[in-house]
Amino acid sequence: MLSFVEEITLLMLDDARGEFVDMPVSAFATVIAGAALMDLAMHDRVDTDLEKLVVVNKTPTGDAILDHALAQIADDGAGMRILEALDRIGLQAQDYAAQALQRLVAHGILREDSGRFLWVFRTRRYPVVDDREEREVKARLHQILLTDEIPDPRDVVLICLVAACKLTDLVLTPEELEGAAARIEQLRKMDLIGQAVAKAVAEIEFIFRYATSAV
Repeated sequence: MLSFVEEITLLMLDDARGEFVDMPVSAFATVIAGAALMDLAMHDRVDTDLEKLVVVNKTPTGDAILDHALAQIADDGAGMRILEALDRIGLQAQDYAAQALQRLVAHGILREDSGRFLWVFRTRRYPVVDDREEREVKARLHQILLTDEIPDPRDVVLICLVAACKLTDLVLTPEELEGAAARIEQLRKMDLIGQAVAKAVAEIEFIFRYATSAV
């Protein structure tokens, strides 16, 4: 089973280009950090309430990405705001995404093609080799969003991440998306970390649009 960091990394890849979909760097970092926090929550390493996130178990998980993320927040015994935890972990988001890509290559899901851009900057593309995992994820989310089926906690978390980074159009058609808006909002309210990620990404995108329009 893929981790949330691996799943959202896979979903954020444009299948045709083998590169990440366009989004502000800070929003990308927030989504990856949110996925890591959600993984830690699923491993019973962190707990949350309406005000803060607390590390309840500092024992390593055995996953290098998650253990590094856990170390970034483990020293604050009194807990911290979820947004602060996202900021701390997000500083390493590019590295976490790179590790996730290499794992997806190792799983045979992606293939790495190396090249050069203008013969100066090294670039990498990751085309999908075996898209069964991606298709299964999308099919599962499609089913949950268009029915009253009780979702698995993992699926609630993934829907929160997908909605936060505006990737719901990869799962639903425009018509389906319009009809599922209330369902998506309902599910997003079921996860506190997901709510924090969505709020942070929305604020980043607002600032990004304002800065772009002012140029």
